[in-house]
Parts: sequence; structure tokens; C-alpha cells
Amino acid sequence: SNVTSVSEAGSRASVEGASPHDHVVPRRSRAEMRDCRRRSGQSPYTIFFNFLLTATASIIIIVLYCLSLLLRTNQYYDDDSHGNVRIRSIIENVLRDREIPKEITTVPKVDLFVVPEALKGAVFVGHLVTDLDSVGGAIGAAALYGGRAALASEVNSETAFALEEWGMEKPPTIEEVLKENPDAKICLVDHQQTSQMNPNINPDNVVGVIDHHALQSKTIVTDRPIYIDIRPWGSMSTIIAHTFLTHQRRPPMKVAGMMLCAILSDTLNLQGPTTTEWDRLIVAVLSEIAQVDDIQFLATQQFKAKSKELAGLSAHGLVNGDQKSFSFKTEKFEGDVGFAVVETTDDAVIIDRLGDLLPEIVACKKEKELSALFLAVVNIVSLKGTLLLCGPTELSLAKMAFSECTVANESSTLMDLGKRVSRKKDYIPAITRAIKSGWSKPM
Repeated sequence: SNVTSVSEAGSRASVEGASPHDHVVPRRSRAEMRDCRRRSGQSPYTIFFNFLLTATASIIIIVLYCLSLLLRTNQYYDDDSHGNVRIRSIIENVLRDREIPKEITTVPKVDLFVVPEALKGAVFVGHLVTDLDSVGGAIGAAALYGGRAALASEVNSETAFALEEWGMEKPPTIEEVLKENPDAKICLVDHQQTSQMNPNINPDNVVGVIDHHALQSKTIVTDRPIYIDIRPWGSMSTIIAHTFLTHQRRPPMKVAGMMLCAILSDTLNLQGPTTTEWDRLIVAVLSEIAQVDDIQFLATQQFKAKSKELAGLSAHGLVNGDQKSFSFKTEKFEGDVGFAVVETTDDAVIIDRLGDLLPEIVACKKEKELSALFLAVVNIVSLKGTLLLCGPTELSLAKMAFSECTVANESSTLMDLGKRVSRKKDYIPAITRAIKSGWSKPM
């Protein structure tokens, strides 16, 4: 029998010196253990799987406990912006104390603004018949690039007003500068045509051009590369001010004021057809730097200063004041066309002098050997233009260029140009199209 009787157990206990009443658990044989497993329904594989699962869980618990000990520390703390305290882990402290290179790239850091070598110490000078943009822009460029501003000719009343308004000294003339240093580097501002360049300037010494006009006839030609910055904006001073800002440099208050007046002058108080969004943006920024609260009042004051001078000018001064010439060469026409502009707040006063102006236009045309010469009178308040025609050549070319406009008087010496007020955008492009379309000078 597989079961040991109680009596046998008692006898065995008695023999070994144990009490017969002591409970003795008999040792099972392998056969008995297999029989028990069969009766419990567990196979050896099931038992092994349960053991493996228990062991794995124990290992995971031990690993997590060790990690918690590793990550915990009570020596280092970090405070965030809200005053909350966070315990810094040992790993964080190891990485924090390790020397990590500040630059993780091999690309060298490049300074966004580097003064072009060619412009260092250059003389910035505008065009003949100097206007406010060429003077204000030259002053701004000199401050930006570290050079010197100069005048190509005497300033007009509007420029004199701006210089006085902002407490700026009038720059020296280019003749004075070249007398001190005949080989001075020259950067042309507000022009790039040799016909508008001061004759004392040696083209070989020109190292740069900053302008906002089209590249037309007689554009300067150099035997080496030079610095060029030409943008189709309403004012050259807008370009200089924009360069200040894009390179995170703040122009001095007086310089900002001069450039502000220059932009208002060239864009006709932001109302002219050449005005761009860049001009409007830069005017807003410069007015803040120059602390100008009323831009309209400033524009009115400088326009009055311009018109005040015109009232006292002779016919010769009006015709030759703001005059530029342009060269053309086609199959049917070859020659130079001059175009003068008078900007005023009271155009009637100028037009009333028609009897004096027409003979002066003819004389100037002959003196400068021009094929045609026009004079446009522009009202900078109402933005209205009137063209003075001194002869049949001018009448013929004007009718073809401004075919939609009408002759305003019986003698055919005045043409109503309507809202056309810009030489750069309205007048010269129309004249150029007419000539290139086959216009020929009447016999």
C-alpha cells in the first residue's frame, strides 16, 4: 500500500524516541508527486512558465528600484520662472558639468553688415543741379559707410530749409574736396549718367553708385567692377535708410531728419507716382527717429521754401534749374532731348511767365545743342502737370508721346498733362517710347 499506517508511524516514532502523537509528514516518492500533479491539472511546462514570469517581474522591479536610486539626488535644484523647485538628476548634473562646445557647427559666424572696402573713406556726391534727395542721401550714405558728403552744385532753397531745420552744416563742394585730395574715391548718389556728373570728377575714381533711376543714355562706364545699389524706389534716401535698418543700425536724429525730408521731396509727400510701399514704411520709421509728429506740416513747410525761391528766379534760372538731357539713336532720329521740371505749390505764377520762358527755352536749346527741350511745370499740391512747348519739334514729339493729352492754348505752346507729374515715371518713358516707335523730327 502507498499509504503508511498510523501504527507503523507510531512504532517508528517510538523507536526513534519521538512521541507517537507527534504529527509526522511522510516523504513522497517521485511517483506520488507525479500523481499529485496529474490530479491538480498542472503540467511541468505550466509550472516552468509561471516560474519564469515571476522571475522576470522580480528583475524588472529590481531594475526600476536601482534607476530610482540613480536618478534621485538632494544636492542640486533648479528654479523655473514661476518659482517651482525641481530636483536635478545625477545624469543632468553630469551633462551640465561636462564642457560642451558653444558652437556646434564648423561654419564661421558672419557679420551681417560689413562696410564694402571700396566705400570706406569715399566721397558721396550727388548730381548737378543738386536737389534735396542728392544732398540728404549723400549725408546719410557718409554716416552709414564712414565717408564724406559733398555737393556737386549749390543747394536750392528747399535743401537749405532742411539743413537749417535739422541743424546740419552744408557739405563742402566737390571742388573743395578734390582740391584737398585729387585722387579721392567717389561714390555717385542719386545719379549714374555722366551728363549729370560734376565735370571735376574723374570717372576712373568712381568706386560706387547708389541710385533709383533707370539705366538710360550716358550711363557711366568703368574699367573695373564697382559697388552698385540701384533700386526702383521713390527716393535714393529710402535706399540708404533701408540699409541702416536692415543692418540694425540707427541713423542719428539729424541724419534721419535729412533723409526724411529728402524722401518727402522726391515722392511729393508720398503722393507722387514713383512712391512705393518701401518709401511709406521708411518715412514712418524715420519720423519716429527724428521725432516728427506732423509729417504733413513738415512737407508743407519745405514745399513753401521751394516755391519761395522760384518766385524770385529769372527765366534762365527756371529753365536751367532742374534740367536733364537724354540721348537717343534710332533709324529715324539721333540726338539729345532735354527735359526741365519746375515743381511749385502755385503753378499759375510760373505759367503766367510764359512770354519770358519760351524764348529762354529756345536759347538754352541752341546753347546746349539739343534736338528738343521741354519744360514741365508741376503743381506739387494738386499733382497736376503742364508742358511748355517752344517749337514745332517739341509739339510733334509731345503729341506722339502724350497722345491722350490736349493742347491748352491757341498758340500750341501749352499742353495739359493731367496727373502726369514725374519726369522719371511719366515723362521720359513716354518720350522714349515715341522715339523708339519711329518718331522723326519734322522738317
